[in-house]
Amino acid sequence: MSSSWGGPIRISVFGESHGEAIGVVLDNLPAGEPIDPQEIMVQMERRSPGRSRSSTPRREEDLPQVVSGLLHGKTTGTPLCALIRNKDTHSSDYDKIKSLPRPGHADYTGFVRYGGSADPRGGGHFSGRLTAPLTFAGAVCRQILSARGIEIGAHIASVADVQDERFCPEEIPKELLLRLSRDPFALIDRKKEGPMLEKIEAARLARDSVGGTVECAAAGVPAGLGSPMFYGVENVLSSILFGIPAVKGVEFGNGFGAAARKGSENNDAFRMEDGRVKTATNRCGGILGGITTGMPLLLRAAFKPTPSISQEQDTVNLESMENAKLIIQGRHDPCIVPRAVPVVEAAAAVGLLNLMAERGKL
Repeated sequence: MSSSWGGPIRISVFGESHGEAIGVVLDNLPAGEPIDPQEIMVQMERRSPGRSRSSTPRREEDLPQVVSGLLHGKTTGTPLCALIRNKDTHSSDYDKIKSLPRPGHADYTGFVRYGGSADPRGGGHFSGRLTAPLTFAGAVCRQILSARGIEIGAHIASVADVQDERFCPEEIPKELLLRLSRDPFALIDRKKEGPMLEKIEAARLARDSVGGTVECAAAGVPAGLGSPMFYGVENVLSSILFGIPAVKGVEFGNGFGAAARKGSENNDAFRMEDGRVKTATNRCGGILGGITTGMPLLLRAAFKPTPSISQEQDTVNLESMENAKLIIQGRHDPCIVPRAVPVVEAAAAVGLLNLMAERGKL
């Protein structure tokens, strides 16, 4: 089993949901980069569980313990390793269902792939708990990007059928991205919070769950990052975004909407503005031919409903190989989308830092 990702900048995530600790190693970070631990904690707290009724009751402090790679507040250039202790584990919740794969989870596929040896408690290494180390890695990378004028922010684009206002693709103020990147329930239109929370609460009371989408943008990205075909910006970013559990779709710019347009409706016309080549619109999401255009980079990630629901479901018993019934106990998010926002930002930050390093921009 390998959970490593990256090119010039590489991350390796380790641990299990109910193990002693989880963590991450970042390789090849540039030396001498100032890293503010308080800014890291802003992101960790946005993702951490147990802070609202819209999330799991499991409470974790998610205090990263940096064991290498930082000295006097700056990167040393050696591998940066951080541990995050698991404290609020209820492993007994999984004793009765260890032979009953949960629908929508990786229990069955993990059982087949690893011959029954994978840790089943809380989903083990397949758990959304492993997004905490990714959030730490992204919080480090986004500070390095910010020092080079690149800001990243995301918001809850939708919960069930309730939609937030979308980013303006052509002009995304860095001030807006900075506000969103510190918000635990990140929305452009704050009036949508109430209706979204109502959808989440209704699902919780029905012992069910709901999904949604996250829209993420980056401003200040220079033109010329990426490559055609296999190392394009879409390739790089989507590959790390699909490492986030529950992500089932990623689109850039108009995405699938472009399929219903004519070329005359979808093309972005070029123009000169203040001595720079820009586009009048930004339907491509800031990417053409796998390479950044210099316009805001825009993507959306779709999250499935949390598969752990408390309703009775059909499954099989992997010991007796018979059909069985399952009711999941334990603590689970009725909607993971609000806590997924900083994780999407983190994945985008790690991906963009790789693209910058590949072009010698660090």
